[in-house]
Amino acid sequence: MERDPEKDRGRRRRRAVVTVGATGRGPGMALRLLIRTPLLLMGLLMTGLAQVPVPASAPRGFWALPENLTVVEGAAAELWCGVSAPGSTVQWAKDGLLLGPDPRIPSFPRYRLQGDPTKGEFHLHIEACDLSDDAGYECQVSRSETGPELVSPRVILSILVPPKVLQLTPEAGSTVTWVAGQEYLVSCVSGDAKPAPDITFLLSGQTISDISANVNEGSQEKLFTTEATARVTPQSSDNGQLLVCEGSSPALDTPIKASITMNILCKWGTESTVGTKDREQELGGPGGTGIMEGSDSQGGNIGVQRQVVGPGKNGWAPQARDCCSPVPPGPPVIEWPGLDEGHARAGQNLELLCMARGGNPLATLQWLKNGQPVSTAWGTEHAQAVARSTLVMIVRPEDHGARLSCEAYNSVSTGIQERGVTLQVTFPPSAITILGSASQSENKNVTLSCITKSSRPRVLLRWWLGWRQLLPTEETVMDGLHGGHISMSNLTFLARREDNGLTLTCEAFSEAFTKETFKKSLTLNVKYPAQKLWIEGPPEGQRLRAGTRVRLVCLAIGGNPDPSLTWYKDSRTVTEPRPPQEPRRVQLGSLEKSGSTFSRELVLITGPSDNQAKFTCKAGQLSASTQLVVQFPPTNVTILANASALRPGDALNLTCVSVSSNPPVNLSWDKEGERLEGVAATPRGAPFKGSAAARSVLLRMSSRDHGHRVTCRAHSTELRETVSAFYRLNVLYPPEFLGEQVLVVTAVEQGEALLPVSVSANPAPEAFNWTFRGYRLSPAGGPRHRILSGGALQLWNVTRADDGLYQLHCQNSEGTAEALVRLDVHYAPIIRALQDPTEVNIGGSVDIVCTVDANPILPEMFNWERLGEEEEDQSLDDMEKISKGSTGRLRIHHAKLTQAGAYQCIVDNGVAPPARGLVRLVVRFAPHVEHPSPLTKVAAAGDSTSSATLHCRARGVPNIVFTWTKNGVPLDLQDPRYTEHTYHQSGVHSSLLTIANVSAAQDYALFTCTATNPLGSDHTDIQLVSISRPDPPLGLKVVSMTPYSVGLEWKPGFDGGLPQSFQIRYEALGTPGFLYMNVLPPQATTFTLTGLQPSTRYRLWLLASNALGDSGLADKGSQISVTTPGLDQPSGEPDYQLPTEQPAGPSKLPLLPVLFAVGGLLLLSNASCVGGFLWQRRLKRLAEGISEKTEAGLEEDRVRNEYEESQWTGDRDTRSSMVSTTDVEPYYHSMRDFSPQLPPTLEEVSYPRGLTSLEEENMTFPGHVYDEVERLYSPSGACGPLYDEVPMGSCDLYWPEDRYEDARGIYDQVAGDLDPMEPDVLPFEMRGQLV
Repeated sequence: MERDPEKDRGRRRRRAVVTVGATGRGPGMALRLLIRTPLLLMGLLMTGLAQVPVPASAPRGFWALPENLTVVEGAAAELWCGVSAPGSTVQWAKDGLLLGPDPRIPSFPRYRLQGDPTKGEFHLHIEACDLSDDAGYECQVSRSETGPELVSPRVILSILVPPKVLQLTPEAGSTVTWVAGQEYLVSCVSGDAKPAPDITFLLSGQTISDISANVNEGSQEKLFTTEATARVTPQSSDNGQLLVCEGSSPALDTPIKASITMNILCKWGTESTVGTKDREQELGGPGGTGIMEGSDSQGGNIGVQRQVVGPGKNGWAPQARDCCSPVPPGPPVIEWPGLDEGHARAGQNLELLCMARGGNPLATLQWLKNGQPVSTAWGTEHAQAVARSTLVMIVRPEDHGARLSCEAYNSVSTGIQERGVTLQVTFPPSAITILGSASQSENKNVTLSCITKSSRPRVLLRWWLGWRQLLPTEETVMDGLHGGHISMSNLTFLARREDNGLTLTCEAFSEAFTKETFKKSLTLNVKYPAQKLWIEGPPEGQRLRAGTRVRLVCLAIGGNPDPSLTWYKDSRTVTEPRPPQEPRRVQLGSLEKSGSTFSRELVLITGPSDNQAKFTCKAGQLSASTQLVVQFPPTNVTILANASALRPGDALNLTCVSVSSNPPVNLSWDKEGERLEGVAATPRGAPFKGSAAARSVLLRMSSRDHGHRVTCRAHSTELRETVSAFYRLNVLYPPEFLGEQVLVVTAVEQGEALLPVSVSANPAPEAFNWTFRGYRLSPAGGPRHRILSGGALQLWNVTRADDGLYQLHCQNSEGTAEALVRLDVHYAPIIRALQDPTEVNIGGSVDIVCTVDANPILPEMFNWERLGEEEEDQSLDDMEKISKGSTGRLRIHHAKLTQAGAYQCIVDNGVAPPARGLVRLVVRFAPHVEHPSPLTKVAAAGDSTSSATLHCRARGVPNIVFTWTKNGVPLDLQDPRYTEHTYHQSGVHSSLLTIANVSAAQDYALFTCTATNPLGSDHTDIQLVSISRPDPPLGLKVVSMTPYSVGLEWKPGFDGGLPQSFQIRYEALGTPGFLYMNVLPPQATTFTLTGLQPSTRYRLWLLASNALGDSGLADKGSQISVTTPGLDQPSGEPDYQLPTEQPAGPSKLPLLPVLFAVGGLLLLSNASCVGGFLWQRRLKRLAEGISEKTEAGLEEDRVRNEYEESQWTGDRDTRSSMVSTTDVEPYYHSMRDFSPQLPPTLEEVSYPRGLTSLEEENMTFPGHVYDEVERLYSPSGACGPLYDEVPMGSCDLYWPEDRYEDARGIYDQVAGDLDPMEPDVLPFEMRGQLV
């Protein structure tokens, strides 16, 4: 059911008004009215706004706020919170503690959020409120995209706790006796409550005004108690009325009450002789309370009388008697149950009531038995003016003749009034006893006596046998206890077999106990023997196999008592032995009865001892017997020897004896399966009435017989069973090494070795002594050896020094023996000699020799590997492998450059790890200068302010010396304008010639670089020219293709000395017009042209341009024609290349973007016109801008091109530094992007990327041949390349990173001269990317 927020808010406002009306006081009421008025107006406003649609972006707020609430403990409470933005995160806070946004509020089981969150309802509902819920509460809304966080005003939930009890003094529910006109104090204390309850006193229905009240703190915080005291002056009219304490609280619907009943006494005059101030003190002082209490014999209070006496106007004195004048009570009266007063029966629950009427105060009663108090409990009834006391007792025989009396008195009695009764108790005999035995043999007399305990009156006795009465032989009566009598009767009669089992009863009876019978019974047991006895079992003479289960049953008829059937075996009583952990061979059953037949079973597992044994069953004088015939194998086979200590050559005589068997057996001998011939011997007597047998054999001893078993077998043909016994030979002999003794033990170095011992001796060897190279090994062991208990020698951390012969000496009491064991220690190979590097001239022959130390030496343990990047580089097919002993050779015939590099000698003799040695094969060859083109060009401005660097690189071994000429004339390197830097990296050598202040007249010339070593020389020409437009790109080709794109690749041409960029011009055949696409980034040499159409033929041109212009379209190597594949044809483009532009399809363009596009085109056309004009002006100023460089720019350029940390070579005056340069760059070098490629560190395995281009140009030697040798496989401790003229620091094979970042930077200095120019000097196109 949905709740209407407006109706709920109305109900809440009405509930708030009721709360204020119930709890408000004065100004609080006015304050709530002032607060409620604007709230009412706000509610009306919100009601109106609720009818107006609110947009989704309206600010949030509360449409319902919580209000202060008061509830009674145990009731439910609900605090409202309505949020105007549904979906917000809302939670409540209790005294600052956040309860969480979960509607179930798990930490507070009685709390939950009520309402529909989609409507913004987050009401806090609390079930069964208690004092812990009395706190302040806030409704909090978290911050969100629609508004800030919100917090409702703090409201208070007040919990009212009603008082549970009132504690009244005097005790509530009691009756107090007061004196009329005397003032008394009565206190009343409430239990814990909130707020503190109000207490009032009512006397006879009238409110008492004289009350003092105090409010105290309760047992816990926020609870209070009220303690009120009233002064009460009762009157005689208050007699029997109630004094009520009443507690009221806002938490109670009706007040709680506690009351006492008042018994009012009156005062008397001044002539009293009863008491004075002493009497006043006796009764508790002025206004005191005299209390007399009594309890019954069970210890429970049955009544309380309080007597209050107060002083009169003239003290304590009698006055004229009125309604409350003191008088003595009347005499007590005892009410006896039944007609015969004083007569009772033992065991009776006797209740006697004693009453005394009248008296003021009422009488005090007590019961006495034979003058001794037995009950002092009594009660009073003021309305009837009577005092009552009840005596409850269980009558016992010993109470006979006792006197019970009741006494009554009060404070004004002159004496004690008493009424008494004497008890006459009737009791039966407590027990009957029969003396004598009821068991007798048949035809003999039975004598018995029957005696009763004391009874009143006396009882008579009579005898019964079954239903037949027997006459006694004598009767006697004697005096008993408690005034009673004892009766006795004697009986003698003849026992007969037919009376067996009948009940013999002695019965006591009397007219006083007509409803009760007292008797004692016995069962007559007449004894007589069994009539017949016999045995059921196997017939006599039947042959039974030992182990057969035989059942013998002994049966008897008649007899009393039941016959005891006893089994005997050859005059010995059969018992059921139960030896531990042995099977039960004898099972003796218990006596069983079936009618008059008795039986006892004997079950046997037959054995040798049962052969011809006599089994007898006896029952009294009767007996029966049977005899068994048992066949059994030999009970014991024993071997007797004539000697115990045997040695090789001794003679041994063994005799085998079969002790007993039925039938007789045959004896035979064998030794470890070999049959022996024996001689029959005379046996001894056989037990169990069986047959004995004996047989002897004679043996000659040897050491091989030690431990062998000689077996005697006794075989019964009839029983088909054999019993065996063996004799183990113990032959004493000196140690003898066995045939399986190991003479050679192989071990691995640093491993363990065990030299086993296979020796036979008896007794065992006393000691094992090992000797190695004349030194005895300690029997106690050492750091690397231990002698095991069996004599074996265990070694660990074995070294090759442990290889050799070990002598073993073992000894026992019979002699000694020796043996030699060889330890062969295998160890991994170690390369002792390997010539590195191994050099050979190209076309010559050489052996790479590898010498090792190893054990074992195997013919095929040498293996060779060539280390290289490509699999074809690792082939050793053209080389000869030779192995002889510990030396292996790799023979190379007609050495070629392709064979130069790193080789690895691998030696594996089966012991890990294999040995590996690296050796470099250096093939010496004449210099070979790189000739990438007939003429290499370098551009520089010839304004005498620029500089240019010429790069000459060659390969050769050994190191190369470079010389330079200009137009055929040797270059004077002493000229300060010329600086040469020489770099050597393995077989790659570079010379960098830097020309400062380039002059067009002097330096635009042909420079020749000549490389020379002892094996020859080579040269190349480099043309220094002026800056110009770039050369056309080379080698334009298609690398991938899709229906919508084509991937292109090319080689850049000479850049003219300025940064160049590339542009693609293309056209679709049959479609007029050309399209252009700029290549980004500008220096890229690959590009994917997108936006093409499927199945279309295109013609493409590649243009190179710099600040001076483009390369033009004349070169055929910069154009290509392609046809894009259709959509149904497979794509030639790799998966990871995706088109950067999709083909434009027909679309409906919105009007506004079209207008913006048209306007943009108009603005762009105007800008292009202005740009064209400015472009012409910039071209005119280009030459001037180049020559107007500042001195700071020149200085910066020099710093960039100098190598301060270079190491100088030899004694040459020309400064030549050695720097590794392994990359092959494009033939035309851009001076702006040069940064030398750093060679990898020793841990890396990467190879120079530039070598691929050398192979493409059909170079006659691979680029990696010497780089790998130097970088990866240099011997330990070697730093730098083999032929470097000057070492490069400690193992530092690379240039400093802050000096040479890219190999191309060497050639960028000419173009780099443009860098220091001001931004406004260069044309717009040179200052940034042309858009």
